[in-house]
Amino acid sequence: MAKKSMVEREKKREHLVKKFAAKRASLKEVINDQSLPMEERFKASLKLAELPRNSSATRLHNRCQLTGRPHAYYRKLKLSRIMLRELGSQGQIPGLVKSSW
Repeated sequence: MAKKSMVEREKKREHLVKKFAAKRASLKEVINDQSLPMEERFKASLKLAELPRNSSATRLHNRCQLTGRPHAYYRKLKLSRIMLRELGSQGQIPGLVKSSW
């Protein structure tokens, strides 16, 4: 089980990313528009830098939905390898059969 503080921090980051996504996209559009004057583009880059760092999507890290484990994460199932194995053994995941010989 991951530390609760880390899981909560990740939730906070997800909230910030959603909150500032539109604003970040519009500022990036202005910055990348070559037809605009350099001063306007520079002002947009300063505004982008003023936004919270945790509102950037690259700050997000995938975590297991059940345990919060950050490593060995399966994107399709949103689970870590350990929980995938446990749930598979219990028959909770359709189509998954734990192999044994």
